[in-house]
Amino acid sequence: MIFNDYYKGRGIIFTDYYRGECLPGNPKTRYDITASTGSYELFEYKLRNKKGGLSFYFSDAPQFFRFASKERPDKCISKSDNISSVFVPDPSAPLAYGDINHTQDAIIIVFSHDYKTIEIFIARGQKNNRINLYFLAVHLDILHEFELLRKQAKSR
Repeated sequence: MIFNDYYKGRGIIFTDYYRGECLPGNPKTRYDITASTGSYELFEYKLRNKKGGLSFYFSDAPQFFRFASKERPDKCISKSDNISSVFVPDPSAPLAYGDINHTQDAIIIVFSHDYKTIEIFIARGQKNNRINLYFLAVHLDILHEFELLRKQAKSR
């Protein structure tokens, strides 16, 4: 594809990575961070749990959460309050998009087939481009960035 050459030559969009896993014994909506680049300060602070690790909850968006846009999100990432609304445009695809509340940062989320693993890729300052980033992910045009961040991640 002609565009692949273009995308391979451009700058890096995604800067941070967090992998959450639903570990045995956890509620099915709780995900513990098992690997990350450790570089996104907001997550390092907001996702901290009592044991010193990081975790979050991934579930349906509750009715009482307030949302800025007209479109109601399908899911949300939370930890005592809403961290990100999550939109799943194609339920058959293992991808979703959203943005981090009170920031200009966008996220692309990649799910495992059984939803036991959720990978969060953060694009700082790209909140207004989150839908475009989703389509780049659907067409695998940013797969190389995802692979780079996975290689940079350290186990937690």
